Amino acid sequence: MRILLIGYGKMGKTIEQMALDKGHQIAGTVDNTNAETLANYKADNTDVAIEFTHPEAAFSNISYCLQHNIPVVSGSTGWLDKFDEAKALCQKNKGAFFYASNYSVGVNLFFHFNEYIASKMQEYKEYQVSIREIHHLQKVDKPSGTGITAAEGILSNYPALSGWSSDDASDSEKLNIISEREPEVVGTHIVTYSSDIDQIELGHIAHSRAGFAGGALMAAEWLVGKQGVYGMKDMLNLS
Repeated sequence: MRILLIGYGKMGKTIEQMALDKGHQIAGTVDNTNAETLANYKADNTDVAIEFTHPEAAFSNISYCLQHNIPVVSGSTGWLDKFDEAKALCQKNKGAFFYASNYSVGVNLFFHFNEYIASKMQEYKEYQVSIREIHHLQKVDKPSGTGITAAEGILSNYPALSGWSSDDASDSEKLNIISEREPEVVGTHIVTYSSDIDQIELGHIAHSRAGFAGGALMAAEWLVGKQGVYGMKDMLNLS
């Protein structure tokens, strides 16, 4: 499989090594130093693209792939205000688009259990729910995409909450997401249900980027030959 890597930071390099170890080819790498070379890649020389870039570049990269019949797997966060546009573009071009805020299989099991626990805990009004996410200092968006996905899983089961807030616990009708940035932290997400009597926590702590990279590569292998918009629930059969 010929894989185009759009974004060649730590994640891109980890995916590259995993892909080569599995016998795949790297069609090319594109980052902010050679962004103009994206135009060199088409369906005849690229089987799938894996896109991990910054929020300001993600939608443009995804759009290019969909307009040129390149299946695209994206893990970029901070651009989801244009997600519906990307879905419409995928449908218009009969393309293939796979998006997840986090490609770790463990994290997606965390999402699954998070929704189940929220569906039960919302009956117990004495517990206040919050989310804490911790990432490395280079993480540019806040809250993290994974934190927002976890929040959405809770909110879909909590009719009393009207949305989420970022580092602001002043509104009791909003789910507060606390964001912290520390050196050398891959990614930690903790959902806490706290009452005057006790506290319940569900968490996921990543020890390396291998889980994220391996999941993104798995998604790329799974996506080729398909049409439509997909996510980790589809691939892992967690619907």
